[in-house]
Amino acid sequence: MAKKKLSQRLFATLLSIIFHGRPWLSSTSSKGGSTAAAFHSSPLRQQHHRPPVADDKLAAERTIVVDVDGGLLRPSPSGLFPYFMLVALEAGGFLRSAVLILLYPLLCCVGIGGDTALRVMAMAAFCGLRESRLRAGRAVLPKWFMEEVALDGFEAMRGARRRVCVTSMPRVMVDGFLREYLGAEVVVGKGMKVLFGFYTGLMEEEEVILDLEEKKIMLEGDAVAFSGSLEFFRHPLSHCCKETYHVRQEDGARRQALPRAKYPKAMVFHDGRLAFRPTAGGTLAMFMWLPLGVALGAARLAVALVVPYRYATLILASTGMSWRLKGNRPGPPPGHGGGRGQLFVCNHRTLIDPVYVSVALDRQVRAVSYSLSRLSELISPIGRTVRLTRDRDSDGAAMARLLDRGDLVVVCPEGTTCREPYLLRFSPLFAELSDDVVPVGVAVETAMFYATTAGGFKCLDALYYMVNPRMCYTVQFLDRVCTTAVMGREVHSRDMANIVQRKIGDALGYGCTMLTRKDKYLMLAGNDGVVKANHNCSAAPPAPIGIKNM
Repeated sequence: MAKKKLSQRLFATLLSIIFHGRPWLSSTSSKGGSTAAAFHSSPLRQQHHRPPVADDKLAAERTIVVDVDGGLLRPSPSGLFPYFMLVALEAGGFLRSAVLILLYPLLCCVGIGGDTALRVMAMAAFCGLRESRLRAGRAVLPKWFMEEVALDGFEAMRGARRRVCVTSMPRVMVDGFLREYLGAEVVVGKGMKVLFGFYTGLMEEEEVILDLEEKKIMLEGDAVAFSGSLEFFRHPLSHCCKETYHVRQEDGARRQALPRAKYPKAMVFHDGRLAFRPTAGGTLAMFMWLPLGVALGAARLAVALVVPYRYATLILASTGMSWRLKGNRPGPPPGHGGGRGQLFVCNHRTLIDPVYVSVALDRQVRAVSYSLSRLSELISPIGRTVRLTRDRDSDGAAMARLLDRGDLVVVCPEGTTCREPYLLRFSPLFAELSDDVVPVGVAVETAMFYATTAGGFKCLDALYYMVNPRMCYTVQFLDRVCTTAVMGREVHSRDMANIVQRKIGDALGYGCTMLTRKDKYLMLAGNDGVVKANHNCSAAPPAPIGIKNM
């Protein structure tokens, strides 16, 4: 009978390692006590099992110590693997990420949530990266962390007087997110050793921060801990808390994600190429797709350059590269007989926006842009792009000449792309160039890669878009907006630009902000967006800027 029970336990453990990446733990010890009881080492602490519901009074006016890995973030079978994969791919490239995915079976064998697996992932993701150029913790990871924040964990943090976050991840990965988006005052994690300006891949405990915070919590005497994993009870700060609220494993699957409407700060900007959460299965599927995707992308590009629009769109749609038109195409502008061109004002999602406006109109257009790589201009199916110089007078004169020649001109007054459902501030120059403008709302969906970047190689934007297995552009032409009041100085051009921005935002369901290109590049790349985005700068991110009501 004992042998049968032993074989059953071994079989259950093997299945748990294969499917969950960690060995199975019994809910009771051999002496009949609970497993959690083995960690009760402080006479001050009381443990409460916490159901997965929101409560912002759990630590009201008190210090809260939050277990980031198990309490703040929702549980995942892949553990922390996706976040290390994001660092490996976005900061190190495809070769480094391939090494990490090859190590995944080994990580499952040692336990994907254990300390050994954590150190192996940190070594693979960080070893050899330049410290001064690593911006993944501030530019890439916050989006993915925010999407996995549990509603009950966020509510518990929100009501606290002082927030202390504890994590087993390297602090450089989570510090920016926790401080900037969740208002954490202290982040206790592991430090990454640096040698000659490069990460060695080795982690070390930050004893100074830990000891200082331990003394503060002991002096307060009424700190509360919020946890979702038993490993948290081994952490020194857990022993200093008067009470510990623990989310049971059986409740973990029912924990709700934090809705976007409750984000403490709008997630307007983020960087990185991946458009999906890189779990082990998703990353493996990406590498299996890449050879076929590169070949398919080359074929798509050839069709777009050679075949006429009306036929090319049908061929490309059969490969997964589709588009749709909402509403009707605009008619000719009033007084079109005079030969004056038409100005189309659209929001900016990718550098391919003018191409799809041209496809939707079934006419050739002229695009104006602040920056465009030679490669992107070479493979553009709509011909040469007019480059703007950021000098108001010269840029206005250049666009006026195009309109006087009768061209259809497409301008993106945001000045840079935005991935999330928000519109950046519109430059008012377009309102001073024509008697009326046609607002155009564009939206894009991609399955695997984003076609924009702030800190990477912009010349590859169009190629990343082509390699996607599935993507769809939506183009919506709105009613004309008369701008003669601007020409007659009855309305300021800034007010007219805000009107057009609001019309496009209402049509797309996007929020209107006063953020600019400079704000985006300061946050994501550390520069003002004029110099190359991969230069080494250490400018601080801008302060949060409010969002206008629609």
